[in-house]
Amino acid sequence: MLWIKSLHIIFVVAWFAGLFYLPRLFVYHATSEDLPGIERFKVMERKLYYGIMGPSAMLTVVFGLWLWLGYGISGGWLHAKLALVVMLIVYHLYCGRLLADFKHDRNRHSHVYYRWFNEIPVLILIGVVILVVVKPW
Repeated sequence: MLWIKSLHIIFVVAWFAGLFYLPRLFVYHATSEDLPGIERFKVMERKLYYGIMGPSAMLTVVFGLWLWLGYGISGGWLHAKLALVVMLIVYHLYCGRLLADFKHDRNRHSHVYYRWFNEIPVLILIGVVILVVVKPW
């Protein structure tokens, strides 16, 4: 089970790296005005979302479920953590929607919106780490 736990943590880190970086790309994309730059951001965003974030998210969930089934973990802290994970999945999917908007040149938000949007996974990460380590209830 330690291998499964290690793989879970590795894919959590990879997923969060993408969740932190993609909205930052959106910030730069929203301020870009030259066509080559805009096209470059579209490629970078697509590769990050589909090549790293998607597989990492799926493997995070798979190994997390494997840990839960293997250890039979329970408690209020786990329910709270799972609620945060669901929020993170919704955030991830919303990033995909924003990606599609950029792909079709339909961005409706300013770079300031994306700067604030970029902070959401930080707050979720803080909550998840505290719940997993402290197990307050």
